[in-house]
Amino acid sequence: MPEERKVAVHGQTAGYRQIAVYAAPALRPALTVVLLLVSALLLYAAERAAHEGVNRGWFVAVSLAGLFVVRGLHLCRPITLTHVAAAVVMLALANVAYRAEHSLAGFVFLASTGFVLMLPHSSRPQPEHRYRVAELIGRTERDPLAAFALHSSKSYFFDATNCAAIAYRARFGIAVVSGDPIGDRGAFGPLITEFSAFAAENGWRIAVLGSGQDVAQLWRYRAVEHRGLRTVPIGRDVVIDVGAFAMVGREYRNLRQAVNRTANFGVTTEIMLETALTEPLRAELLDIVDEWRVGRQSRGFSMILDHLLDGCHPGMLLIIARDAQGRVAGFQRYGMSARGTELSLDVPWRRKDAPNGLDERMIVDLIGYGRANGVTRISLAFAPFPELFAEKERSRAGQLVHATVHLADPLIRLESLYRFLRKFHAMAEQRYVLVRWREVLPAALALLTLEFVPHRRQY
Repeated sequence: MPEERKVAVHGQTAGYRQIAVYAAPALRPALTVVLLLVSALLLYAAERAAHEGVNRGWFVAVSLAGLFVVRGLHLCRPITLTHVAAAVVMLALANVAYRAEHSLAGFVFLASTGFVLMLPHSSRPQPEHRYRVAELIGRTERDPLAAFALHSSKSYFFDATNCAAIAYRARFGIAVVSGDPIGDRGAFGPLITEFSAFAAENGWRIAVLGSGQDVAQLWRYRAVEHRGLRTVPIGRDVVIDVGAFAMVGREYRNLRQAVNRTANFGVTTEIMLETALTEPLRAELLDIVDEWRVGRQSRGFSMILDHLLDGCHPGMLLIIARDAQGRVAGFQRYGMSARGTELSLDVPWRRKDAPNGLDERMIVDLIGYGRANGVTRISLAFAPFPELFAEKERSRAGQLVHATVHLADPLIRLESLYRFLRKFHAMAEQRYVLVRWREVLPAALALLTLEFVPHRRQY
């Protein structure tokens, strides 16, 4: 039996190194029926024993374990050697507990045997595909999230011709897809169908985070093994059309004032590739990051990149701002897509004592650079729920949602982000989460942990 179980969809692997046992699709309904019958008989036997005054709680525990197995088979989850070993340990602990007359602990361990046996497996990060992914990002047009497919915590599913790929990560039985597929748009429909079959083969349900409107419809109709995906709007891209942008008129007054303020302070900027950084300059930039004491971008999944300033990710562009004394005051990093004609902002950084308007100044100067170097679009960020923050008079429901959103301020200040972004008047296409209603809770848990729990460093 091979060390790594291959799924019969263009040689893709589930990203785990275990020998796995899968119930044949034709046998799964029969196995499910048999296990349900056995569980029902055991429950009946336990009820009869209790009626006769005999304690047969272990009957109920075995029945619960059987129901967990039934559910796992229904979800097509593979049983790996790790699962079997863990289940054997739980069974041994149950035996010890019952012999020591700790019936409650024995009940819990025995019932948990089936749960542990059918736990979902996760995918593993695949940073080794970095340059293969970068090539597909170069083919991707009009997708502000394309560059973030490079995050090294992600797994990848490629089509047979290597024309397109899906970036994802499986957690808690949910394959969380990050943004839209990358590569040739004409291949997205078949790719989604193949990925749906691949996820079903591995016992994963699907949630999509940050899908564009057109691709969201493809997910709803082409994910054949995951019917019932619902679209939930979560915000809009903020994308500047470089050729059309003009900082004139009353609506841009705040932006002009911010930029002029930095000019009065003697701020200058320079633009370079991340790979061109010298070690002294890299250390100076990282000092700014460390000043905020939030770590060096170990969080994030769909709209933040890792490997800050180490030159690991291909196609990273930096704009660096200096004050009148020549000291670095801040910097921004951008990922490239569409052969370098589209840029997407990663997380910006600035010194705490930097002059106000520094971020606006760097963006405006980058727009000027873009005009001279063939850049057509610059994505500044994703704006969550802009309509919510734009409302001046809110209903009671709106006030409740507004207050709930502010609970996330320790992680990200969404209203402050909206006030900054609206200076550029560049709200663009809507983005969506796709999920089935019955899977909202595990999907939300998977999404939140992927976005906000620090990742292990991947190389």
